[in-house]
Amino acid sequence: MENKYPQKPGLDFILKQAFFYWNKTLVFQLMFSIIYFAIFFTSMFFFASRFGIFDQQQELIDAYKISMDAYIAKAAELGKTENSRYFSYALLATLIFLYPLNLGFFQIFRKLDLKENIEIGDLFTGYNGTNFFRYISYALFWFVIYGVTINTLILPFVWVCITIFVAPIMFFMNKTIFESISLNFKALKMYFLEIVVCVMVAVIFKYIGFALFFVGALFTFPFWNAMIYSLYKTIFSEKE
Repeated sequence: MENKYPQKPGLDFILKQAFFYWNKTLVFQLMFSIIYFAIFFTSMFFFASRFGIFDQQQELIDAYKISMDAYIAKAAELGKTENSRYFSYALLATLIFLYPLNLGFFQIFRKLDLKENIEIGDLFTGYNGTNFFRYISYALFWFVIYGVTINTLILPFVWVCITIFVAPIMFFMNKTIFESISLNFKALKMYFLEIVVCVMVAVIFKYIGFALFFVGALFTFPFWNAMIYSLYKTIFSEKE
């Protein structure tokens, strides 16, 4: 496919388009969040019990009763234990497994554009056939790099911007991970301000639902995908 970059769109158009896709698929936003959090928290509690994390929490509470310094020292000590590392690996594996669920929204939004019927099965497009292996491989790669940069102030945000279009490019254009990153980088240079502002808006809106007694998060948590698709559709043109 050929990629071209049209005249720069206005931020208001991109944002309105993102909220349009989100608003038109609220039922699927809710379904996504229920499935995502159900799997994540089930996994978290299972592995926390398996690796004795709950016992560690009691140790932290006891240390906190002594002093903040004792709490920090105990947290650092427990963080180095074998069980803590295994628990972290288990949570990472869970996040990687859940990542392909996001691809379903790209299928849903594209069907919305084409005025095609949307089905529940569209939400699981990322798990179909070889899609699953492609996207969990990308998710592993993404989380490893993100984990390396997480302790810095700006690099995690930069990594998000550099890779924001990778998934839709892989999905719609059938590009490899590194080909997608290359196209993403070219788009970032041309649409830097638009992408940065939209990323900030998406992150704020994505997590604002948690302030509404968690219930609101069931609708706002997947909003990120609508923003990515709106940006992708506006910036990239797929042409045979």
